[in-house]
Amino acid sequence: MDSFSKPHAVCIPFPAQGHVNPMLKLAKLLHNRGFHITFVHSEYNHKRMLKSRGLTALDGLPDFRFETIPDGLPPTDVNNVDATQDIPSLCYSTSKTCLIPFRNLLSNLNSSGDVPPVTCVISDGAMSFTLEASEELGIPNVLFWTTSACGFLGYAHYRELVEKGLTPLRDESYLTNGHLETKIDWIPGMKNIRLRDLPSFIRTTDPNDFMTQFAIQETQRATKASAIILNTFDELEHDAVSALSSMFPPIFTIGHLQLLLQHIPQKGSENIFTNLWKEESQCIEWLNSKPPNSVVYVNFGSITVMTPQQMVEFAWGLANSEKTFLWIIRPDLMEGEAAVLPAEFVEATKERGLLASWCRQEEVLKHPAIGGFLTHSGWNSTIESVCSGVPMVCWPFFAEQQTNCRYVCSEWGIGMEIDSNAKREDVEIIVRTLMEEEKGKIMKENAMEWKKKAEEAAQPYGTSYLNFEKLVKEVLFP
Repeated sequence: MDSFSKPHAVCIPFPAQGHVNPMLKLAKLLHNRGFHITFVHSEYNHKRMLKSRGLTALDGLPDFRFETIPDGLPPTDVNNVDATQDIPSLCYSTSKTCLIPFRNLLSNLNSSGDVPPVTCVISDGAMSFTLEASEELGIPNVLFWTTSACGFLGYAHYRELVEKGLTPLRDESYLTNGHLETKIDWIPGMKNIRLRDLPSFIRTTDPNDFMTQFAIQETQRATKASAIILNTFDELEHDAVSALSSMFPPIFTIGHLQLLLQHIPQKGSENIFTNLWKEESQCIEWLNSKPPNSVVYVNFGSITVMTPQQMVEFAWGLANSEKTFLWIIRPDLMEGEAAVLPAEFVEATKERGLLASWCRQEEVLKHPAIGGFLTHSGWNSTIESVCSGVPMVCWPFFAEQQTNCRYVCSEWGIGMEIDSNAKREDVEIIVRTLMEEEKGKIMKENAMEWKKKAEEAAQPYGTSYLNFEKLVKEVLFP
């Protein structure tokens, strides 16, 4: 196939780390299947990546290129701010301002004479403005929801939650008076769900809350997509996927993407990375010196922020558990200030703890030294933990992390939830339970079973592998 007869996919993630990573994996899979790839970053994230990975990091390949569009927010100096932008502000600005620059980008690509004509668009589920641009060109537009299937299903019922009067809350007292314990038994594909287990944007007293309205808008627009992709596998979320399939265009479960990549020969794209923070290589070297299943890995993802008090309680809980730990502390992890731990804690744990600012999480989770994962329950972290056979302690922060936590603990039997205001005693007890008690051992056994099922799904002729083949042949390049 000559370069100009190649299918050309334009991939545009929502501009936050947890959305960029899975979209890049999908772009690599398509590149390996012969697609020309244009990967679209926001200008802000493009600058952050050059800062963290070096000036040649986004040079790409002749048939895997990077472009940018503005995100609509006021300019920020990335040399002074190394942080994810405010998510509601990003949702608002991208939905209101990005259509015209995206449309112009597609037009420029098609008129450049330098690349094949654009044949399909793959955009984040939270970037549905792209549907209008691809419709004008008469090309397929696939939405990639980087949530779990159960999280997406929760968002898809926001409108009904409003109609039934379950949200907005009448006043702040409804956060503590038992209202969030209300059983929700009318969502097909979800069982034993409480209001508190649904994506957290419904915990508002504002009838015009932007994030609630945004979720309703984006899930409604998703019905107009050519198809929807989810980074999960059928057996893990069968009931939720089945329910979604009756509501939306064809749904393709092609997760876990990293496992799929292992079964497809890469064509140069294996050297393309998009971490927004600089990774610290000593994490793996340090883990190499530790016994199997002995280390607690602690990482609250790319968006979660902690109060200074929460940080201190988690720190002393880890210290008092007497377990070895690897704790990833982003520069912007602490609310409103640089993340700094008590000097006494650092001194007390220096022989058995490693603090780092960022790492390649999938490599860490796969490492035999890792025995458990203290996580915010973001979907990337959750599915990576599932596919590595690592049980979890869940500390959900916002969005569909609450839903993921519920499924991890109650449906899949591979985790335990810890209270959002956990004290050091609670942290100590739950870490010990995870790492040394019978309950933790049972969770580990369950996690290893799910790991095996995830690997089977990604094998040639497994469900995820076949779904990816079907997506390419029937939707993206029929």
